[in-house]
Amino acid sequence: MTHTAPSLRITFDTSRTRAVLHARSGLERDFGLLVTRVTPGGQRGPLTSDTDLDSFLSSIGELAHWPHADVEWDSELASLVTGVLDDSETVQDRLSSEPSDAQPAPLESADVRPLLGMGWQADLTSFQLRDIGELLSLGHGANFSVPGAGKTRTALAVFSALRERGEVRRLLVVCPKSAYEAWQFEGEACFNTPLLTSVMDNGVIAPEADVVLVNYERLSGAVSHVAAWLRTTPAMLVLDEAHRMKLGARGAYGSACLSLGPLARRRLILSGTPAPNGARDLESLLSFVWPGRGKQLVIEAVGGGDLAYASKALRPLFTRTTKKELDLPPFEPLIRFVELPPLHRELYNALKGNPSARRGDLASLGKAAMRVLMAAISPALLAPSDSPYDPLAFQLPAIDVPDGDSLHALIQRLPRHELSPKYAETVRIVASNARAGRKTLIWTGFIRSQKTLEELLAPHAPASVYGATPAKEREAELSRFRTDPSCMVLISNPATLGEGISLHQVCHDAVYVDRDFMAGRFLQSLDRIHRLGLPPDTKTHVTVLAARGTIDEIVAMRLEKKLHFLGSVLDDPAVRQLGDLQEEETTGLGMDADDIHALLAHLDSPLP
Repeated sequence: MTHTAPSLRITFDTSRTRAVLHARSGLERDFGLLVTRVTPGGQRGPLTSDTDLDSFLSSIGELAHWPHADVEWDSELASLVTGVLDDSETVQDRLSSEPSDAQPAPLESADVRPLLGMGWQADLTSFQLRDIGELLSLGHGANFSVPGAGKTRTALAVFSALRERGEVRRLLVVCPKSAYEAWQFEGEACFNTPLLTSVMDNGVIAPEADVVLVNYERLSGAVSHVAAWLRTTPAMLVLDEAHRMKLGARGAYGSACLSLGPLARRRLILSGTPAPNGARDLESLLSFVWPGRGKQLVIEAVGGGDLAYASKALRPLFTRTTKKELDLPPFEPLIRFVELPPLHRELYNALKGNPSARRGDLASLGKAAMRVLMAAISPALLAPSDSPYDPLAFQLPAIDVPDGDSLHALIQRLPRHELSPKYAETVRIVASNARAGRKTLIWTGFIRSQKTLEELLAPHAPASVYGATPAKEREAELSRFRTDPSCMVLISNPATLGEGISLHQVCHDAVYVDRDFMAGRFLQSLDRIHRLGLPPDTKTHVTVLAARGTIDEIVAMRLEKKLHFLGSVLDDPAVRQLGDLQEEETTGLGMDADDIHALLAHLDSPLP
């Protein structure tokens, strides 16, 4: 008996981010008509065409015009399309004024606990129960709760309920290495019989594991191994700190996640800062949760520029517990402007006016931004040195500037003539806090600046952690800051300690010597000292130092816009308020297109 090929076969491409249509020989004319409706511009031959999932989902109704009955779907693609369309219908139903009885409403908190099964033993807050109920009412979901709200435990509860239903049997978690400990601890604490948790190493996945942990860096080189594992048994896939894949298909992390997403029975993303640079970040994240539909939902919501409408339109897509709901004592970051002394101002303007800073590709612009950010702290940070770890040798009291020195010589000798006003202000703040028995967390993005602050703050026995700090030394420094009463300062940068640690038990003061354009890192770093567990009477003080007439003002303006967008979309006034810093009297960098325009305008502005 001869097997007849289906009239139309619809499959994934190898990346699982595009739909491919194959027609049977002899149906060229019908296929050509279909392609113009479903995949315009995507025809690769008389009987083959492909398109991205967004375009395919938006025109899927056109398949009804195919005049032949025997259409064959790839099972993985069919499952993905069905789940995405079901969730899309549920979301639209919730937004309508007259909800349909056909679509499930979010579960009530009282209904959630019985769904977790007899093996679940951990306590859950009312906010966690609410979030679990909302996540279980959709096929896939997103939890954008603030750090400290218990997103890890919430995700494990969703997994427990789905495993109890028989929908999934295993859990794959993609997360930073710093999050491994939390997943391992919660996997033991939440269940009567602890989950068997395995960290994927060298591409090897323990076959008996209930939970597999893998970091974003390793995932991109292990897609084939992970894909095979996901295909063997129904699994739930969680992206923790999901903003790590905000570049979507344009980045290595995003490409790997988008490729694996369709193979998971359930997809869930966790992030307290899902859109640090605006709508495009959110498009990438929701494209993972709902391939072919998530991006379009964001575009439709924010396209008109009405963020109040966008918040309403996107709200059914995610859960979020805010700091206000957690009863965290409020705090208000303050910006403290400093004036550059004469020589510092002269050198800053000379460096800002360097013509090479205005030209070139994004990498060149990123370097230009780094140069002027460093120059706003001290131009001497740009002077050649034997080691990038050499601190600046400030001479106190300062000496007079000799006549006739070249620009290069002045930059090198600047520490002999003037103390950086940002460093002077930092020293004053730390000394004042130390006298009051308050420890201080200092953020600065440059290693030489960090080393300089170690010298200037030596009387306060500073702890210091940067990217190259070995793991054991890092833990020792953090422990010293937490437990040693003579150690009153911790110096680090948001790229190193912005995620994964808690300092709120011992520290309630932070100073930003400098900031870059990365709104997500700024928010994450704030949460190191302001998170769940603070006593209600705790006073948290955050001071941002900014030099007048420098790039610091441009960074502040751009971060305000980004935080306003994020807070509006998440309907979280506290996030919007973090961008609107109140001025206080003085006592590579994540740039998007608008950041670049603002930087170029600053570099091209006339000198005073």
